[in-house]
Amino acid sequence: MSAHRIEGLGRVDRSQPVNFTFDGKSYQGFAGDSLASALLASGVLLFGRSFKYHRPRGLLGAGAEEPNALVSVDRGEGRFTPNLRATAVEIHEGLVARSQNRWPSLQTDFGSINDRLGRFFPAGFYNKTFMWPRSFWERLYEPAIRSMAGLGDAPTAEDPDEYAATYAHCDVLIVGAGPAGIDAALEACAARKKVILVDENDELGGGALADPGLSAWLHASLKDLDRPNVTLLRRTTAFGFYHDNFVGAIERLTDHLAEAGHAPREKLWRIRGGEVILAQGAIERPLVFEGNDVPGVMLASAARTYLHRFGVAVGSQVAVMTVHDSGWRDALALARAGVGIAAIIELRGEVAAELQAEAAALGIRVELGSAVIGVAGRRAVKGIEVAGADGGARHKIACDALLMAGGWTPSVHLWSHSKGSLVWSEEWGAYLPDKPNENVRCVGACAGKWSFGSGLNIGALPTPRDPAAIKAFVDFQNDVTAKDIALAVREGMKSVEHIKRYTTNGMATDQGKTSNLNALQLASGALDRPVQAIGLTTFRPPYTPQTFGALAGHAKGALFQPTRKTSIDPWAEAKGAVFELVAQWRRARYFPRGGEDMHAAVARECLAVRNAVGIFDASTLGKIEVVGPDAAEFLNRMYTNPWKALEPGRCRYGLLLREDGFITDDGVSARLAQDRFHLTTTTGGAARVLNMMEDYLQTEWPDLNVWLTSTTEQWSVIALQGPMARKVLEPLVMGIDLSPEAFPHMAVREGTICGVPTRLFRVSFTGELGFEINVPAAYGRHVWEAVFAAGQAHGITAYGTETMHVLRAEKGFIIVGQDTDGTVTPYDAGLGWAVGKKKPDFVGKRSLARPDIVAGGRKQLVGLLTDDPNVVLEEGAQIVADPNQPVPMTMIGHVTSSYWSAALGRSIAMALVQGGHDRMGEVLHIPMPGKVLTAKVSPAMFYDPEGSRLNG
Repeated sequence: MSAHRIEGLGRVDRSQPVNFTFDGKSYQGFAGDSLASALLASGVLLFGRSFKYHRPRGLLGAGAEEPNALVSVDRGEGRFTPNLRATAVEIHEGLVARSQNRWPSLQTDFGSINDRLGRFFPAGFYNKTFMWPRSFWERLYEPAIRSMAGLGDAPTAEDPDEYAATYAHCDVLIVGAGPAGIDAALEACAARKKVILVDENDELGGGALADPGLSAWLHASLKDLDRPNVTLLRRTTAFGFYHDNFVGAIERLTDHLAEAGHAPREKLWRIRGGEVILAQGAIERPLVFEGNDVPGVMLASAARTYLHRFGVAVGSQVAVMTVHDSGWRDALALARAGVGIAAIIELRGEVAAELQAEAAALGIRVELGSAVIGVAGRRAVKGIEVAGADGGARHKIACDALLMAGGWTPSVHLWSHSKGSLVWSEEWGAYLPDKPNENVRCVGACAGKWSFGSGLNIGALPTPRDPAAIKAFVDFQNDVTAKDIALAVREGMKSVEHIKRYTTNGMATDQGKTSNLNALQLASGALDRPVQAIGLTTFRPPYTPQTFGALAGHAKGALFQPTRKTSIDPWAEAKGAVFELVAQWRRARYFPRGGEDMHAAVARECLAVRNAVGIFDASTLGKIEVVGPDAAEFLNRMYTNPWKALEPGRCRYGLLLREDGFITDDGVSARLAQDRFHLTTTTGGAARVLNMMEDYLQTEWPDLNVWLTSTTEQWSVIALQGPMARKVLEPLVMGIDLSPEAFPHMAVREGTICGVPTRLFRVSFTGELGFEINVPAAYGRHVWEAVFAAGQAHGITAYGTETMHVLRAEKGFIIVGQDTDGTVTPYDAGLGWAVGKKKPDFVGKRSLARPDIVAGGRKQLVGLLTDDPNVVLEEGAQIVADPNQPVPMTMIGHVTSSYWSAALGRSIAMALVQGGHDRMGEVLHIPMPGKVLTAKVSPAMFYDPEGSRLNG
């Protein structure tokens, strides 16, 4: 057994040895050990390197507050997780862990040259140095910074793990299972309330786990909580507190197991508590002095935890530097367990007589009114230098560990998440919970209602040396020193938020748990202002870093977004369609034949629609049923054009604006009856339009008697386009006269097709004779196959979205979001005809009269015809008026849509160009790598401008 293990102490199971590796070397611990305790028991003191100076770092704490001992764990099969705290990693048989932020090894890290050059890297160095010369940024600075930045390596393989999630409700949710949390749970349990008690450790008990005197109480209390109305969640971190007592927590299910099988790795708990009780305890503060980061310098409370929870002594001759009574108690506990105490160094001149008496009885050397001013050793503590509080009487003490007891900081993170206010406590030297914003209360040390004894609240220990010449660390992970805080103040930083960003204090993975209060005290002294006047940094979720996998749950790979498929999708797949995703819908992009590439297939499909007939799955269009006596009035207010006079049986193109007057959606809709409309929207705009309409209906016009129902997935839509479309439909349709006189363009009729009820629209997005067949989605494929079979005699061809884009562009029909960019008005898009001039109001009407909207020089939608008809412009390409101007050129627009038109035998493009409507016939230029293309501005309608083909 290791010399660091203390026989008879600890809660680990010494009958179950566990083998693991760290940095490729084999070690052995016991069941119940953390990686930190097992390595410490094996004599390992060096755990990592600091971020900035790459200084050797060892353990500071024993829990979530640990800033130094970050490790990566490789669980095999792509299961690699960086930046885990060694104090929170439970060992299991075969665990593989390694240190981070070092090269080539932890013992020999070439990055430590930064420590030697530290005086050249003060706080704010990056912002001042890397601004000049500007040309160095991309060539020198950025590559160098990126190669050195970061902590652990990012995983390179896809995460193979599974994650679970659940919702839970309870009368009382208690966060923290220390003595205060357990007492609160017993109280709520006695009142027969439904209780959920969560704690981030593998054992419940908190501070009681490090106090043998509480073992019997803990055992009895947990036995009393073994009831049906109590849920105990171990290894569960409450990471965020949200509105209405909603708490997010993540439970670690299998990371501590050697063989997890296919069980989920973690579970996300979404908990709503009637009352939330926070019992998160308090975190001991380190002390600020030169050498306080040497491996072997740690918190006194952590040393006591390692002793009584894990049976591990942090050293054989341990010195304790304290300004607080709790440090004495920890030193006495170690001494009673047989750990040698080299000395207790106390900054205060007076300490409780009973503490001094017990120290004397144990033979412990005590030095009052003194402070540690230096630590000997680089990778391990070899001794300390002590001086009187006044700087005199320096001497050295031999020791192999140094414990710090700088007071306590209540954990108010979740309280702050819930927007509870905080109040400064001079007694604690910390902020305490004040007024709640939710139904929440704090208990125990978290609330300041716990006695750790008395002590001082200081920023840094006094030192006889020049403070500007020493490295006394405040933030251990980010290498922020006391002199960095002083520099920030000299540079004019007066707010703690500015000091934080200037120095990076509190921005490490521990989120300032051990550094925030010391930095506040130092800034307070430098500014000669009370701490309250400096402020407190904002606590944000998560409380500790959590995996993306737990938060994403099932949303990864094919499940990252649900892929929506129409009822016709299997037919398209069987026909070899190439698909694309459009607003979560899987849509057939084109149907290649005989080795065709996309361009050949699209050209063939386009000509088939122009010359015969094409069939297209338009089921993904958004569909909204608008019903009620005021339906027409509602649509009249929403859309730009008039709707009240539209007769039943007729369709209308509707243009929808935002309040700012810019186009947000469009679509063709039909009036089925006086009180019923069938609206269509773009595929990507369905949810947005419905939400917008519901918002106006509920907040602006609640007096209107209207109901809105999403019917997007209720209807399959089959678009039949081309001069032969009517002939294909005639034998299939019953109850509808398809003649041009009885069924004109922009009309809707109801009847049956193939025996299935249908809403048949006479509309066209191609400029050809067109019908859109709406049938219940369950019959979509049946009707599709029947129409396709009937069309064989007429040369029917299935076409996809790419062909649809070309066909509509030939006619100059816009696609919202492609030919608009959120700043396009109806007039910019050439759709002024769709704006009702006599309408008193509609959404966005007032904005259309704004000076900037009616001003000249706005970008407007036009057509472009390249001088070389074989050149197809790139979509997004920038446009200039003068290609000979110096770089950077003045861009006057960009290409929005660009295609090869098989029907026209040339390329076509649409573009947004400044003052485009007044530039007809003008030649513009499109700079491309190595060349400049030219194109002439033209009307955006390239094909059949008279519209003669609409009737076939």
